[in-house]
Amino acid sequence: MTAAPESISPKSPRVSAARRLAKRNFRGKERLFLAEGPQAVREAAGHERTLVELFATIEAAERYADIVGEARAAGARVHLADEDVIADISTTVTPQGLVGVCRFLDVPFEEILAARPRLVAVLAHVRDPGNAGTVLRCADAAGADAVILTDGSVDLYNPKAVRASVGSHFHLPVAVGVPVEQAVRGLKDAGVRILAADGAGEDDLDTELDKGTMGTPTAWVFGNEAWGLPEETRALADAVVRVPIHGRAESLNLATAAAVCLYASARAQRAAGGCRSVTSS
Repeated sequence: MTAAPESISPKSPRVSAARRLAKRNFRGKERLFLAEGPQAVREAAGHERTLVELFATIEAAERYADIVGEARAAGARVHLADEDVIADISTTVTPQGLVGVCRFLDVPFEEILAARPRLVAVLAHVRDPGNAGTVLRCADAAGADAVILTDGSVDLYNPKAVRASVGSHFHLPVAVGVPVEQAVRGLKDAGVRILAADGAGEDDLDTELDKGTMGTPTAWVFGNEAWGLPEETRALADAVVRVPIHGRAESLNLATAAAVCLYASARAQRAAGGCRSVTSS
């Protein structure tokens, strides 16, 4: 039988340990990270053996009683805490009353290859956590099989990245710290076509779609927000593709371009393999 939630003191070592997870070195040492808000905590509770602890205000525990129940059923230890304690742990300006402590989720790159992925997003030296989290969310929404963060990219568990993914951290496999060359070589050996997304690409997305080549297993490589993809990375790709700009906008930001590219591939793959209908109530 799971113990009932217990009140916790602001001076508790558990509070101090959770607070330290705002820093990357502590996250890496403990292999734990923070998930804040009802959506992220619900996803964590539903992901096997991931949610370790949950800190909740009394108000949040009452409002989200179902989530607290799921957390307890998942084996997490639930602490009732004052708003000041939650604010001390939280990395947001306006905490939502729930902060979960979760185990790391990343998987070995070899595990992704073994699953024979059909759609993959590769983030090559992407440094902005908001962009990384949003691309992860886009990949999840487009039905991608995996995301790879290369070495030199932002920490997957940066609080801003976790918030920007809106729970997608818990939905699909992510490998971290993989050198770009190793990622591309491994994916190619697994039969995946490599497309580098670049505003200066020789081919544009419309042309690729018209050629009918995008129904095959594909990995999109997205570069750094400021300087894009270096020439040596572009040279590794099977094609360098730009998103066509039909209006007067100078360019698209990383996350928007990633969404366009991933959805284009998802649409082409559905057409090639039979349409998968999705209905919502």
